[in-house]
Amino acid sequence: MTEIEEMIQELSPDNKKEVKDFIAFLLRKQKAGDGKPLRLSWAGALSRYRDTYTALELQEQSLSWRSE
Repeated sequence: MTEIEEMIQELSPDNKKEVKDFIAFLLRKQKAGDGKPLRLSWAGALSRYRDTYTALELQEQSLSWRSE
C-alpha cells in the first residue's frame, strides 16, 4: 500500500468522499490543460486597419468577418 493509500485509510468516510471528489477535480483540470498551446500566428494581422477603425469597431468588424 502506498503512503497516500495509507493516509486515506485513516480518514473518515466523509473525508474519503472529499478526497475522491478532489482527485476527480484534479483529473478534469489536468485533462483540460492537455490542449494544444495557443498559436499567435495571427498577431498583427489587423494592423493595416489601425487608422481606419477604433479598437471596438475593429473587434466588431472582425466578428462579422469571422461569421462570413
